[in-house]
Amino acid sequence: MARVSIILILVALITEMTGCYYPVPWIQYKLTISSTAGGLVTMPGEGTFTYTRRTVVILMAGTEEDYHFVNWTGDVSTITDVNGVTTTITMNGDYSISANFKANFMVVADRYHTVGLKANGTVVAVGDNSSGQCDVGGWTEIAQVAAGGNHTVGLKSNGTMIAVGNNSSGQCNVGNWMDITQVTAGIDHTVGLKFDGTVVAVGSNISGQCNVGGWTDIVQVAGGGNHTVGLKSDGTVVAVGNNGSGQCDVGNWEGIRQVACDYAHTVGLKSDGTVVAVGWNNNGQCDVGGWTGITQVAAGTYHTVGLKANGTVVAVGSNGSGQCDVGGWTDTIQVATGGFHTVGLKSDGNVFAVGWNNKGQCDVGDWTLK
Repeated sequence: MARVSIILILVALITEMTGCYYPVPWIQYKLTISSTAGGLVTMPGEGTFTYTRRTVVILMAGTEEDYHFVNWTGDVSTITDVNGVTTTITMNGDYSISANFKANFMVVADRYHTVGLKANGTVVAVGDNSSGQCDVGGWTEIAQVAAGGNHTVGLKSNGTMIAVGNNSSGQCNVGNWMDITQVTAGIDHTVGLKFDGTVVAVGSNISGQCNVGGWTDIVQVAGGGNHTVGLKSDGTVVAVGNNGSGQCDVGNWEGIRQVACDYAHTVGLKSDGTVVAVGWNNNGQCDVGGWTGITQVAAGTYHTVGLKANGTVVAVGSNGSGQCDVGGWTDTIQVATGGFHTVGLKSDGNVFAVGWNNKGQCDVGDWTLK
């Protein structure tokens, strides 16, 4: 037996040295595949599969009605295209990956206004409209929306942009952007993720929050008060801008599948459903260490909200306006946070909100987005 083992080891070493690879059945790896709500992995399926080393596995995602595919996250270092509905992964180790989907309808919020994207591509908004940030009634063919401090941004289905509201820092100057796949907004700046994984930004750059020109291989962006966070395809995170409370200290994060941020803290959702957070924690908004089974996170000014896989919601941080009173929520598919309010979207397209309603930002009870 010892002689056979030595021969097998020598064969493996020679294979590595010569670069000539042949099927080696005794070297096998496991691929664990899962998905978020709104779709599933049709090829090779979901669960745990075993493959011989260097096998190229075809991945194919299928979406449900009113949802779209976003990307692959997790151990994606050998995935050919993390943004591709159909792609491949090369088995060079044990990997765990997830296919991520989002509804074609969604809600977003910022300090004093809330925006809803309908499944038909039109948009509604309530709350403070002092800068025209709620003037979205004529928008059509919108694929995604983002809410800034006093402005609202829409990503059209053709990859171009539209924006309304306060433009004192040029945060609405997105008319020439093209090939955008995702957009986010901070207080006075707007950030766009392009098809090729690069990032563009306009608006206030007082803290360097728009210094994203060198970013590559990005799959998601999030805008905080005066900082910007980018999630890379390998699950690591980058950040620029104000770091006065440590909100940009994300350099050691790994295995992240989604990021969220607001005024002075940043939150990361890990592939295993746990959550990490850095930054200002004066109200306990970063106390997320015990969370499990989370599928999406959102960050408000002084609170953090997590959506669980079973459709329930958890929250930590300031609750002075009742923005954390989400314990009874069920059948939730997405959450959004403003300064002092929290918004939830149900699978039937209905919307509900709790928290400060001084500008009518919680008046979403009659919305049906689906």
